[in-house]
Amino acid sequence: MIDVYRTIPHRPPFLFVDRVVAEEGDSLTAVRLLRDDEAHFVGHYPGNPIMPGVLLCEAAFQAGAILLVKREGGAIGNRTPVLTRISDARFKNIARPGDALTIRVTWKEAHGRFHFLHGLITSGERKILSVDFGLALIEEKA
Repeated sequence: MIDVYRTIPHRPPFLFVDRVVAEEGDSLTAVRLLRDDEAHFVGHYPGNPIMPGVLLCEAAFQAGAILLVKREGGAIGNRTPVLTRISDARFKNIARPGDALTIRVTWKEAHGRFHFLHGLITSGERKILSVDFGLALIEEKA
């Protein structure tokens, strides 16, 4: 199975993928258990913790980066995955501490170094988020 820490440079507290559970051609499925001790729940919102939408999107983007690196041979080398586009983000339900998120990303197409993907996050039968986005692997400057 894919090792998240060896595939993308993200680290806690800004890592929103726990593990990859499936890889099928142009798609990848990861999971994330939302824990009640995560810092963003303290202020968003006290007494009614809700996972910020931007962090839900980030979970999809990170899973997309894992898929992209895997498609590019599995080694990130001296490259950094960067977000190049977000479109059609739709938030359908709230995610809360204790929710187990399933993050499915699908590669759609590439134009040069820009890769376009679709992300879908669910928790059980509840659709949480769908989003289209673009990523590129950028070489680090020496």
